[in-house]
Amino acid sequence: MNLPMTEAPSSPVRRDLLALGVGLAGAVFVRPVAAQSQELAAAVGAFAGGATVRPGRVKLEVAKLVDNGNVVPVSVSVESPMTAADHVTAIAIFNEKNPQRDIAKFAFGPRSGKASVSTRIRLATTQKLVAVARLSDGSFWSDSADVIVVLAACIDGEA
Repeated sequence: MNLPMTEAPSSPVRRDLLALGVGLAGAVFVRPVAAQSQELAAAVGAFAGGATVRPGRVKLEVAKLVDNGNVVPVSVSVESPMTAADHVTAIAIFNEKNPQRDIAKFAFGPRSGKASVSTRIRLATTQKLVAVARLSDGSFWSDSADVIVVLAACIDGEA
């Protein structure tokens, strides 16, 4: 036996309350994200010493979807001949939402042979990662990746 389905009337009060709730949720969640992005930009800017950081030459490799934030494999490589005249001097990895923005910094010289690092990191939650390379000519290059973390690594703000 099929019973007719009736829709519940949608009152203006209910719609207004829903709209208000969505608006408040947006206000609550947008501001912290903007602040976190500013903190990430400040950390990258501090590493670059105020110099312009351009996209390119750096390749940040990390899975886009991570099941467990406790152990996240990350690799960074930089296009460079690694000669005395043209080489990578440092690579830094930054994050958007962990309590500390600096994840790791690595130093290189022309005798390093290759500007490449691999490590494992912890991620508190879904966030953006940025890798920045400083070259011997004083230029800074970067790459970024958004990572979705299913199981957060940090509880109560501990990284």
